[in-house]
Amino acid sequence: MLNHAGPTSGRVLDPIDRVSEILFGLIMVLTFTGSLSVAEARREEVRTMLIGAIGCNLAWGIIDAVLYLMGILAERGRALATFRAVRAADPEQAQRLIAAAMPPVLASVASPAELSALHDRLRQLPDPPRRTGLGKRDWLGAAGVFLLVFGSTFPVVVPFLVMRSAVPALRVSNGISIAMLFVLGCAYGRMTGTRPALVGAAMVVLGAALVGLTIALGG
Repeated sequence: MLNHAGPTSGRVLDPIDRVSEILFGLIMVLTFTGSLSVAEARREEVRTMLIGAIGCNLAWGIIDAVLYLMGILAERGRALATFRAVRAADPEQAQRLIAAAMPPVLASVASPAELSALHDRLRQLPDPPRRTGLGKRDWLGAAGVFLLVFGSTFPVVVPFLVMRSAVPALRVSNGISIAMLFVLGCAYGRMTGTRPALVGAAMVVLGAALVGLTIALGG
């Protein structure tokens, strides 16, 4: 699940956030399909599994969307508090606050003169608002989080909806799940500059391990 300040580019959700949300939803639904015993499964058991999987990801999609919005408000609240503290601080303390708020790589190369110039520019800005709020893009981002988590359910459960026998449906579902894990891993590998195929294979193994652990713990 995510806890960040929202998008910093033109995208509502950045690519890594999208991969993470789909992976989260996929693992959740796999805990239901993976616990189904095809040797004993009747139509009633399959129906119960489907209701549980769809209901679980519906609930978690809503929860994750709310957590996304909470993360945005928390991060903006911290940024607003830092802004006010910098404006009210003496030059030396302000430089420390600005450096602490910057990414470590940028803070390590920023000179005192540059930090002082930033302090001066921040003091020239209008007074900050009293509180933070949520905008249209934030709500779109939350909707995107929900749709990614909830939508990841359907490729895995569709075989059970269209196939009468649980055995081939589970095999097809597992095949789709493996393919999705591999594709997600490849996408993550490209984003992080590592070998996509290797990360894709590792994602399949990691996903299977997480699903097995969740089932073993009664999740």
